[in-house]
Amino acid sequence: MQLNPFELEIFKNQLSTIAEEMGTVLIRSAFSPNIKERRDISCALFNSKGEMIAQAAHIPVHLGSMSFSTKSVLDEKSIEKGDIFILNDPFKGGTHLPDITCIAPVFINEKLEYLVASRAHHADVGGKSPGSMPLSTSIHDEGIIIPPTKIYKKGKLDSKLFKEIIEKTRDPQEREGDFRAQISSLEIGKQRLLKTIKKHSLSKINIASDGLMDYSEKIMRNVISNIPDGFYDFTDFLDDDGAGTKDISIKTKIEVNGSNVTVDFRGSSKKVKGCLNAPLSVTTAAVVYCFQCLAPPELPLNSGPLRAIKIIVDGDSILNAKYPSAVVGGNVETSQRVVDTVFGALSKAIPEKVQAASAGTMNNITFGGINPATGNEFTYYETIGGGMGGRSGFNGVNAVQTHMTNTLNTPIESIERELPIMIESYSIKQSSGGSGKYRGGNGIIREYKFLEDAEVNLITERRTHLPWGINGGENGSEGKNTLVIDGKEKELPAKCSLNVKKNNIIRIETPGGGGWGKPLS
Repeated sequence: MQLNPFELEIFKNQLSTIAEEMGTVLIRSAFSPNIKERRDISCALFNSKGEMIAQAAHIPVHLGSMSFSTKSVLDEKSIEKGDIFILNDPFKGGTHLPDITCIAPVFINEKLEYLVASRAHHADVGGKSPGSMPLSTSIHDEGIIIPPTKIYKKGKLDSKLFKEIIEKTRDPQEREGDFRAQISSLEIGKQRLLKTIKKHSLSKINIASDGLMDYSEKIMRNVISNIPDGFYDFTDFLDDDGAGTKDISIKTKIEVNGSNVTVDFRGSSKKVKGCLNAPLSVTTAAVVYCFQCLAPPELPLNSGPLRAIKIIVDGDSILNAKYPSAVVGGNVETSQRVVDTVFGALSKAIPEKVQAASAGTMNNITFGGINPATGNEFTYYETIGGGMGGRSGFNGVNAVQTHMTNTLNTPIESIERELPIMIESYSIKQSSGGSGKYRGGNGIIREYKFLEDAEVNLITERRTHLPWGINGGENGSEGKNTLVIDGKEKELPAKCSLNVKKNNIIRIETPGGGGWGKPLS
């Protein structure tokens, strides 16, 4: 039995709407600004093989990698009705430790048929620094490691395990609230999916799920077929790993052969001592994202496109991290450079369809200390946008999150209400986008004034290697980090950990995007 195109479109929207509603429940129930304001979360539905069948329009680096988490859960010997699994282990399907995934099986007639999953970036999961985004040299520096584990068994919370997890964080009350919000999102996902199955029948939903993945594969193969056959290579660099290694290469050779594509990263940097190692799940998510960008908007977002894409990496490399490598920056920074490298290679084949490099960094800042209003520890994490690269026919967008991050701006009012922080300035960094026929977008300037002593960690990129222009477009400008003490400025490294005093200011200037095409006179 096959569904007609109208039925397929209806089920595409019904299933993705379930994931969207899961996200809404999570956002509106959460405690932390990182989830309820920045919306650093993702929700999706999976079949019993661990293949994604539908997702919400959330975070690309989450969604492209969540199948790894789901398949890791499916490897567990015992999965029963009412169970909920929790995990963040980057070497068993996770990305980095702050991204905690909760997964619930959906049983029909005592048989596992589907799974619902939500992933959220928690503002602290322990480790050696507030916010759990340290300049680490081992995964053990980064926080509590959770392999696939039942947090609920047959519908009953494992209170001992739950307490053990949240008490290893710096703000247990906030963590508990965020975890319970995640569990609520799974419950609504299960309810909506079961209701949909009851309305249409299990067999029809199974046919729709398979049909949507087949349709996505068909669209992706058509996209690849429109790229001229051949080999296209590109090399880009990460500035440094925060532990002494600089100019870290990411190399890509793309082979297009009909409706198949091979993305070969062999020859890229070996694993590094610092925190920029990326698990294969993150590398995969970045590659799939690039090709999804080339597809028409009607592409159903699921695991189907992966059938047409082959990814090759070296063994224990920066793009295939193995235990106990430090990985906290791989998820946020190396993923961005993978995107730049893949797009750089594709720009040689289809320059009219590829934008110049965007900011190429999430400009990560974490900080923590004691909040005098409560007497308790506080932790905070956010990413800051930058300039989008110019595109054929369009200038790059100013001051926006690009590529592997899709989070929102954290409102100044929210930060200042909940934390001993004042945002001194927040503006567009003028003239930071590269010139071109279509100019790159401008970056951002954001200044944090600390009203209490705090520990700060910065993991940023594109402070040395600039966002590149294409087709004669000029590079975007570099980013810059600055510490201001009593009006005196000191430039900070791209990656650093420091203790700031009351009234000190941290200024983050983010990169602009590259330009597309030769500048007009």
